Amino acid sequence: MSRIAVLGGGRIGEALLGGLLAAGRDPGELVVAEKAAERAGELSARLGITATTPAGAVRGAGTVVVAVKPGDVVALLGEVAEAFEPGTLVVSLCAGLPTSLFEGALPAGTPVVRVMPNTPMLLGAAMCAISPGVHATDEHLAEAEALLATVGSVLRIDEAKQDAATAVSGSGPAYFFLLAEAMIEAGVGLGLTRPAATELTVQTALGAARMLRETGEHPAVLRENVTSPAGTTAAALRALERNGLRSAVADAVTAAHDRSVELGRS
Repeated sequence: MSRIAVLGGGRIGEALLGGLLAAGRDPGELVVAEKAAERAGELSARLGITATTPAGAVRGAGTVVVAVKPGDVVALLGEVAEAFEPGTLVVSLCAGLPTSLFEGALPAGTPVVRVMPNTPMLLGAAMCAISPGVHATDEHLAEAEALLATVGSVLRIDEAKQDAATAVSGSGPAYFFLLAEAMIEAGVGLGLTRPAATELTVQTALGAARMLRETGEHPAVLRENVTSPAGTTAAALRALERNGLRSAVADAVTAAHDRSVELGRS
């Protein structure tokens, strides 16, 4: 198996490394580059993998995962470009950055796969949207899928749709967290203890998500099944619609999309 180098030892980088190890990957096949020396040492000790410099990590790697902040990418690519060997696959986890940025900074012909992950990767429940660059083949996509399948689900999309995927799934967990927060606060306002309101909300969210996934029904059908005529749910839904829930969500997702486009141009 070829060596995998992860550039960036933050939470997402660590989650991917942990997923690979849990899937049976030999620690000797993994290497991480993290600029914070203390953090690099912590990852090396806990995961049993090598921590080194970015150029040292790239040299000899068959796959290089870039998991740093978007603003750090240009400088990082300049630092490691000469260490790349022909055909090395680059998997970018950097929000908003097009494959063309990597292709222009790395040796000619470098295959790049762009990924939009989300934070449930930390629990092995990520949604990862992936897109090929100019030089990435179906084989490269399959390699990236196998890599990311260790931390969640993977969906292939055209790169032109990556900003939309960012708006829906990349930023999406925050929307659900905000709704959960609002439900908990409302429950407390109605006299529930905070632990009780939290448990009721979290388990309800988990159960609803499982119903969406496991029944395969359209959300509207599941919503209608909960809504009795003139009942409590109907009253609640009327209030949500009256206060513009649908338009607020549409505006939020569009704002996230537009910001993702801006990041890609900067």
